[in-house]
Amino acid sequence: MSWWAILVLAAGAYGFKATGLVVLGGRDLPAPVSRCLQLLPAALLSALIAVQTLSTGQHLVIDARAAGVGAAIVAVWRKAPFPVVIVVGAAVTAIVRAIA
Repeated sequence: MSWWAILVLAAGAYGFKATGLVVLGGRDLPAPVSRCLQLLPAALLSALIAVQTLSTGQHLVIDARAAGVGAAIVAVWRKAPFPVVIVVGAAVTAIVRAIA
């Protein structure tokens, strides 16, 4: 890909963002749309975590990563501090990889 193509794509992305701000800048969105937009970041983050955890290339794989994410979910559910959640997830992933 050439630098010109990258610059054109970057300008287009910036243009879309600026257009949204100019067109909708002073307006309030309808309540259903606003509620939907508030939930969107959590849904996208969850989807990215699921894809990165349960796939390798084009294949569905359940391996040590799934165990680590599961342990991290349990740590979050038990209200552990964020650094503890990270360490628990990484440790469980490493232990499962060492065993398997």
